[in-house]
Amino acid sequence: MNIELICIDMDGTLLMDQQRVAQVDQEAIKYANDKGVHVAITTGRVYNCAKLYAETIGLKTPIIASNGAFIGGTNGEQIYCNPLNLSDIKQFMELTQEEGLLSYLTANFGIISTLELPDTNIYKVLNQTLPDQQKIRLEVISTLDELAPFDGEVLKGVCVGQNADQLSRIKAKLKESCPHLEVVSSWNNNFEVMRKGSSKGEAVKQLAEYLKVSPDQVMCIGDSENDLSMLKVAGIAVAMGNATPEVKEVADYITADNKNGGVSQAIYEYIK
Repeated sequence: MNIELICIDMDGTLLMDQQRVAQVDQEAIKYANDKGVHVAITTGRVYNCAKLYAETIGLKTPIIASNGAFIGGTNGEQIYCNPLNLSDIKQFMELTQEEGLLSYLTANFGIISTLELPDTNIYKVLNQTLPDQQKIRLEVISTLDELAPFDGEVLKGVCVGQNADQLSRIKAKLKESCPHLEVVSSWNNNFEVMRKGSSKGEAVKQLAEYLKVSPDQVMCIGDSENDLSMLKVAGIAVAMGNATPEVKEVADYITADNKNGGVSQAIYEYIK
């Protein structure tokens, strides 16, 4: 089987520490590109953030962002977009805020929140390293009524908390009360909501069709629950060494962890 498309998650997979890509992984991605293989960043992060990394690595393949709610070309062109509607956004925000949890919304340009994000937030940390024209936009609104200008732009809601039982309870409540939403986790301290039909798996299928690549010629690499859908549709499913047990269970191959060249090991294993 010849692999023609590799879809790679960012956090916990391509990134060593939420910011840096290992040199060995960059070299392996270039090796795959030189072999004629498409390599696509496939992430829960916002498009503008993923685009920065794609440009740094030298990728030209379209980007899957916001857990599959958006697919965009490296020049900003829209291939697919499935935004949340305002009523679902308000229900998500109200429920999580009633529980005293931090929640925010993502759009291609960045973040919308009703509270200032903590300095440890990945986008705030990243912005410290970027010139002003590249910084991820962080919008703080006073009330949910101020969401109207962003109608059609919000792709994902994120809820963050340290109490795993509380997060699981609210996550289950949302799944029951909002069956038209996708609800997944990308870390053990969060869950994320998208409009039904938005998942990395659906986006990978759409991207493969766009690139005229057969599903069995796709390799996906990931580590968390939000990667499961793409691993299940891939011809080759690769779990990182640091992946959750449920991700490893569906994998065809378990590679090294994200701090020890797991992406490069997988690429060299299957791209000859």
